[in-house]
Amino acid sequence: MKKLGLLVLVFLQLSCAGQKLTKMNGVSFVASRNEVTQEHIDPVVALNASHAAVMPFGFIRDLSSPEVVFNSERQWFGETKKGAKQYVALLHNNGISVMLKPQIWVSRGLFTGSIVMESEEDWQILETSYADFITSYAALAEASKIDVFCIGTELELFVKNRPEFWSELIVKVKEVYKGKLTYAANWDEYTRTPFWSDLDYIGIDAYFPLSEERTPTVEQLKLGWQKWKKPIAELSKKVDKPVIFTEFGYRSMDFTAKKPWLVDRNEDQVNFEGQAIATKVLFEEFWEEDWFAGGYVWKWFVNHDKVGGAEDNRFTPQNKKAEEVIRNHFKSNSF
Repeated sequence: MKKLGLLVLVFLQLSCAGQKLTKMNGVSFVASRNEVTQEHIDPVVALNASHAAVMPFGFIRDLSSPEVVFNSERQWFGETKKGAKQYVALLHNNGISVMLKPQIWVSRGLFTGSIVMESEEDWQILETSYADFITSYAALAEASKIDVFCIGTELELFVKNRPEFWSELIVKVKEVYKGKLTYAANWDEYTRTPFWSDLDYIGIDAYFPLSEERTPTVEQLKLGWQKWKKPIAELSKKVDKPVIFTEFGYRSMDFTAKKPWLVDRNEDQVNFEGQAIATKVLFEEFWEEDWFAGGYVWKWFVNHDKVGGAEDNRFTPQNKKAEEVIRNHFKSNSF
């Protein structure tokens, strides 16, 4: 019996060790006009993805406007609560875990990190409006058995100017939702985010500049990461929280690792090799670290056969060399 008990203990220890190695092999599943069908989920399954971020939206008129409009009839189906619920249900039916990540869109695509109010009255209106937006989706997250809920994305000046609001918001969310929490800080914001100890994951949108080469090599990219990787690991250790990349990815164009955050409409030369190499190096640098819990590729559209491809220099890896890099990595890191 003693030998049997020892074997059981060893088995349990090995099982726990295996669980620690499990990563969020995720995609950012972009909202569309219509309901999703199994046809839209099949490519996610074929990618060997174990997680997906579902992203309903709230809208703000400009950077100083305090009203968050959400769950409106004017929005696309996938941007609403009904749409998010339908997406989540079908992803769950396919064994894919979900991070619900409600986001703000400012008119004309202005950067959300620059949202700042012009008066105390407007700040209070924004706080009430944003809290309604987030707690509404937190309730959906609880009802839909969501694995991870993200309380905000790239809102640096909002966080900086109203820290007490964010502490109170986290308390309110925890009253509604009992799962894991994160916040998606921009790559140049995360070191100043004050509330990591109150969340379960340090979330980073990982658009770190790595190289100024047209098509950087593996060695150049690995060297570029060293400047950024150590501070990330140190923060994880300091607050005793694992890190996830709430977004990561590269455009399929020349100089993809120079300013990876670029979302302009430039027509720079398509470069599938640069995107694939940069994606491969990110996996190699982070997925084996015990303080790193995984991440979500930016971005994955529902109509797989109609996006990406030979003339596309945007972020999506679909129908490009990077898609195969991701598929192979996710397969080799599935537990």
